[in-house]
Amino acid sequence: MSEEQRNTVWRFAIIFIFITLGFCAVLAKIIYIQAVERSEWLKVAERQVPTIRPITATRGNILDCRGQLLASSMPQYYVYMDTRVPALHERQGALFVENIDSLAHDLATIVGDHTAGEYKARITNAYRRGEKRLKVCDHRINYLQRQALEQNRLIRRGKYKSGILFEDQHRRIKPYGMLASRTIGSIYGEGGVGNSGLEKRFDRELRGIDGVSSIQRIGGRNESVTMEEAVDGMDVVTTIDANLQDIVEQALLSKTAERNAKWGCAILMETQTGYIRAIANLDRAEDGSYYEAQNHAVQRVEPGSTFKTIALVAALDDGKIDIDDTVSVSRQPWQYFTVKHTDAHPMDTLLTVRSALAVSSNIALAKLITRSYEGSAKKFVRRIEKMGLMDSIYCEIPGADKARIDVPRDTVTLSKMSYGYSVELSPMQILMFYNALANKGRMMRPMLVTAIQQNGETEKLFRPEVVKSSICSKQTLADIQSALHDVVWDNYLGTASRRLWSRKAQSDLVSIAGKTGTAQLIIPRHGYSGKHHRITFVGYFPEENPRYTCICMIEDPQYPYDAGMDCGSTVRVIAERTMAYTGCYIYDKGERKLETR
Repeated sequence: MSEEQRNTVWRFAIIFIFITLGFCAVLAKIIYIQAVERSEWLKVAERQVPTIRPITATRGNILDCRGQLLASSMPQYYVYMDTRVPALHERQGALFVENIDSLAHDLATIVGDHTAGEYKARITNAYRRGEKRLKVCDHRINYLQRQALEQNRLIRRGKYKSGILFEDQHRRIKPYGMLASRTIGSIYGEGGVGNSGLEKRFDRELRGIDGVSSIQRIGGRNESVTMEEAVDGMDVVTTIDANLQDIVEQALLSKTAERNAKWGCAILMETQTGYIRAIANLDRAEDGSYYEAQNHAVQRVEPGSTFKTIALVAALDDGKIDIDDTVSVSRQPWQYFTVKHTDAHPMDTLLTVRSALAVSSNIALAKLITRSYEGSAKKFVRRIEKMGLMDSIYCEIPGADKARIDVPRDTVTLSKMSYGYSVELSPMQILMFYNALANKGRMMRPMLVTAIQQNGETEKLFRPEVVKSSICSKQTLADIQSALHDVVWDNYLGTASRRLWSRKAQSDLVSIAGKTGTAQLIIPRHGYSGKHHRITFVGYFPEENPRYTCICMIEDPQYPYDAGMDCGSTVRVIAERTMAYTGCYIYDKGERKLETR
């Protein structure tokens, strides 16, 4: 081998050795990183990956029929501080030292959940520890408090110098407090998911669509970058009139408190449209105060004597009886197989069908209905079903009970059904039926929402809905209306008429027609109680051209109580104040007349 060849071999050998050593060094470094520095490098990698965060959409508002807020999402803020920002540590922390006292003072003055000394100690300790995310205030602050804090001389410098961050959250508020609270409903969780009432029924529309943001490292700083904008929720426009709601609620509260009742419910419906202008539900708390706990308006109960009108409409329309037919009643109970039927106002006399309803005779109704449908009880129930009372979707409140009117297995049960036992209806369904009587026989679906809006523009419109164009014949309607007039205006028989010092449902300002109802309550392990009752009055006004229908139901009032005196007078007060508020009456040459539409 020549000298030149030997030199070439040495050169390749040296190059190979260097390449091998380099490869071994790289391999050793890889092994070292994987085995020793793996966790540190993973942390670095994690810091480079953008942190995805949702942008919560602002929940839509719930409005009354005049655009007033019934429920709204108001911005509130958590106050955090990053004590590590470089500006607070420059020049031996001069900026922090110069401003900590004024910051603590403003926090104590504006927020007030700690003293200035406590705030100073809290922030100073966090500063020394180098806390990244100190929760400065224990609770969220409102927008006005944030504005005031932003005037502080340190916070004015911005988050990169002060370290102060405001993280917004939205809190659901009801400007009118308890007003229609159970109907409006509630939400739960930070995400604000509808839990009850209209908040639940229209949760999808109200909630909106959340956006997306990411926290990225830009120019040595963490910046929030919006990737997808949030779409705010839509507004729900209700039929409720906040002023009428206040009238109804105050009238109901006054009577339930006076009678120390377990609960009370009152609903005001616009006759021609079925719009619910007010709905109040009051439950007695342990301390004797009242608050909205349950939506009794859509929970079914035994209706008592308000069902007598329904039974008579069926019998009259089927041609089983005539309004002027007579039936005998007595002071003694009427024995029908195993059941004794008694009257609250016993008398030995003959009553017409009209006067039987006015005086609310259980004996008369039991005799009339058993005489009409004995052996054909199914026909009685089917006739009632045709009126639309069994309509399953009758309002927008989630969980509203369906009516229970089962075909009785025997005529004994049928006799009790005639005056409101062994059947169950909610106050809303009772109101829906009586509203049909006021509305020339046309039954309207109770409505609580008229529109869905986005930024003031209507996205969806809900129009009045007819359940039944006619629940009975014109003759039956006229006969029943005359009987309901007597309930209030026949001072001898009417259970809601003027008696001595009590005006009950009679008003000098507005004419009302309607029906009282009293039902015994079932006491656990004892059955029906003669000492505990549920009392009701449901009626419409003005009688000559009905604009509104109203029901008041009170559970277990303290004795002495009377459906006409308590519930009837409550509806009278609501009627008088409603007519005054809406201005339905006009004066023509000194004579008061009902304004024509």
